[in-house]
Amino acid sequence: MIWLILGVALWSVVHFIPSLGLALKKKIISRFGDKVYKIAFALSIVASVLLIVLGWRSTTPEMLYHLPDWSRPLTIFLMLVAFLLMGASGRKTAIGRVIRHPQLSGMVVWAIAHLISNGDTRSLVLFGGLGLWALIEIPLINAREGEWVKPEKPPIGAEIKGIVISFVVFVVVMFLHPYFTGAPVIPH
Repeated sequence: MIWLILGVALWSVVHFIPSLGLALKKKIISRFGDKVYKIAFALSIVASVLLIVLGWRSTTPEMLYHLPDWSRPLTIFLMLVAFLLMGASGRKTAIGRVIRHPQLSGMVVWAIAHLISNGDTRSLVLFGGLGLWALIEIPLINAREGEWVKPEKPPIGAEIKGIVISFVVFVVVMFLHPYFTGAPVIPH
């Protein structure tokens, strides 16, 4: 479990640096340059993901709770919402006009969805930890960036294209989920 905790902690700390550790970020950039900072940031994120995967695979889960079977469709619905939110990130979308941080909001929904279906200790650490990180990150970014300027209204064609792409990715991930996690989305 320690590797999993370290991975989630490293992910969070590295992502908090631009908001909470701005002086450290500036010091690293002034001493080594922007390119080195970006490489160090990326390598730290890769290391955190590797720690998370290692920790997940090496931890024997202990059940804390089990929700009834009716909760599984709720999980699937929330995951579709998470994919739509994440798909709206970085583009001009109707979602982006309502939600300032669709990717982080999608991460929170992703975490909640997984906590509904996975009531074990390692799931609580992974999904609870990353969901908590995303919830904390939102106000930190808001404080760093100041007043929100909503994006322009997108053309309807671009909006439909984004929704279709998000839906297709959602379906592909549902199909591949058992192969990269070992857990089917819809039990047999």
